[in-house]
This record gives sequence, structure tokens and C-alpha cells, in this order.
Amino acid sequence: MKILIAPNAFKGTIEADEAVEIISKALLEKHPCFVTECLPIADGGDGTCYLLGKVLGLQPTYIWTMNPIGRSQQGFYFLDPNTKTAYLDVSTVSGIKYLNETEKNPWVSSTYGTGELIRHAVGAGANHIVLGLGGSATVDLGLGILSALGFSFLDESGREIPKFGDTFLQKIKHIQRPVQSYPLSFTLLCDVNNTFFGEEGAIPVFGPQKGLKHYDFEAFHLACQEILLAFSKKTGKAIPDQEGFGAAGGIAYGLSFFYETQLKMGAKWFFDKVGMEEKVKWADWVITGEGKYDGQSAGGKGSYELMQLCRKYGKNCALITSGKGLEGAGFQEVIYLPDLDFSQKDFKEKAKDNLRNAVLDFKLR
Repeated sequence: MKILIAPNAFKGTIEADEAVEIISKALLEKHPCFVTECLPIADGGDGTCYLLGKVLGLQPTYIWTMNPIGRSQQGFYFLDPNTKTAYLDVSTVSGIKYLNETEKNPWVSSTYGTGELIRHAVGAGANHIVLGLGGSATVDLGLGILSALGFSFLDESGREIPKFGDTFLQKIKHIQRPVQSYPLSFTLLCDVNNTFFGEEGAIPVFGPQKGLKHYDFEAFHLACQEILLAFSKKTGKAIPDQEGFGAAGGIAYGLSFFYETQLKMGAKWFFDKVGMEEKVKWADWVITGEGKYDGQSAGGKGSYELMQLCRKYGKNCALITSGKGLEGAGFQEVIYLPDLDFSQKDFKEKAKDNLRNAVLDFKLR
């Protein structure tokens, strides 16, 4: 039997490339006659471009830059010199994973470190940036990236506003373009289809996860409206809000005023890049998985999109996930993982053991 093993990351516990190895070893231990192909997947979420760089056989370039609140942080990008394309994730240095609960604050957090990675990649020859938007700590409309690329943001007196300050967003009155302009285009990969504004927008939906208090929603909303108005006046462009602009705190929205941008749902784009359709055609069974499959998963998450491909070609698809009651979600089999106690120091090791045991207990029909 031919098995394609293609899990997403099990968020907070097991990275996608680790999950592939665990599932493959357990499956071949139980069924040594199976033929397997392993391909960890991503959907625009945390680590998408890291996986893509590895799949494409590119070598990472490491530099020191800043995390979301200005502390030193080593980051990296992958550069394909043939296409002059650099691959990187916002989460690599601007990720929420670097902040504890008391440090989360969208008034302060910035994508400046991500911008420094982009600037370094441009210096190495890139003119196209593929940017994975998942896992950010920010709701800054890409201001940090723009700042690192040479844009200046000034207060009403024409003075440059200090970065990583809690009044940065509210003080912006003027924008200066960089003296040196970078000929850049962006492909922005997201795993959510939320708009930036509205009831399902970045501020009410993702803001609290990133430390924004409910009593600050109105002020934050107003500050972002003023920034976008300033962008529009500077460029003469009127860019309406759209699905996907809510990803990573509006990075795609802000960059669209100044650069050529394409916003893509990450799973489908990733699948096209790695030839996923041909791999699904080859397989008898496809095994995928993610940490928690829920209502948001059908909005473009990797496991859901892979199941749709399996349906297209009449292939069996098994899902490994936590939770219950997913028998009607469209998968031929659902393999449930036991709940974890995240207060225990060894919860990540326990998650790996649970994954291995779940695969060993599973019987393919």
C-alpha cells in the first residue's frame, strides 16, 4: 500500500517535519511492507516558508535582528538566486512565540525585524519576497517592515517617531518615502480570510490574542484608519479592505500601497509549489493532521485543503488531531489524540508519544 504522509504542524507541540518523522516510523514499524512518501505541509501559518525552503533544497541565510518588542533575535531567510526570490516567515523574528503574556501589546509590537530580514535579502539579490503571514505578534499594518525598508513616520511637528513606543501608531501624521527605493514585489501567504476591519476583522478577532484590551478596540481602530488614510494621501491610491487583509495584523494591506503585492491562500499556493496533486494521485491513503481541527480549518487550513484534493481524485484521507465529533468532516478516518496538560514541563514530549501511539493503534481499512 502506498501512503502519503503530509501533516501540518501540531501548533505549540510538534513541528510538521517532526510529525512526518514520527508518523512514518510508527507506520513502518507496524506495516513494514508499506511504501511511504513524506511531505510536511503548511498553509500560510507559522513556519510555512521554513518548510518551503527545505522542500526546495535552499540554504538558509542567518542574521541578527529584532524580535517584536526590539530585543535581539536571530532570524533567517531562504534565497533562490535563480528566481531572485527570498522565502521567509513573519513569525521567524516577529512571532508571538517570543513574548510572554505581560509583553503582548499591539500598541508596541512591530514587524521591524521582519523588514530587516527583507532588506538583507534584497541586498543579497532578491527582488521578490514570499512572506508567510502566520504566527505574528503584531497589528501594525506592516509599518515595521516599511520602516526597515527606509520609510520614515513623522509626528505633527515633522519629527521621526521612535520605534517600539506605545504611542507610535497614534502619532503618525506624515510619511516620507525612502531615498533609496527597492524594486520589490511580494507574494503574501495567509491561512485566514478575515478582513482587516469589521466584526470578524483583525482587531476584534486577533487583537486579544496579541494582547489588545477590549477597551482599546475603538482607539486602535481609529489609529489604523488614520494610518491608512495617510497611506492613501501619500500614494493617491484608494485600496478597499478585502479578505485576507486581517492576516498578521494587516501587513498585506499596508504593503499594497507601496509595492506590488499578491495575497494568496497559503495551502493552495504551497501545494502548487511542491506538486501535491501528483503526490495525492500516487497514494492509496493520505495521512494528514494538525493540532486542533475546528471550524476555522475549513477556511483554508492545510488539512482541509488536502482532504479536498483527496476527494477530487477519489483517495482515502485520514486526519490526526485532538478534539471529538469530526466524523462528518469529510475524512475517511479520524485519529484522535488525547488531551494534553500544558502545565506539565514535558508536554511536548508527551505530545510526541501520543502521536506515535495513535499511529500504532490505527488500522488502515
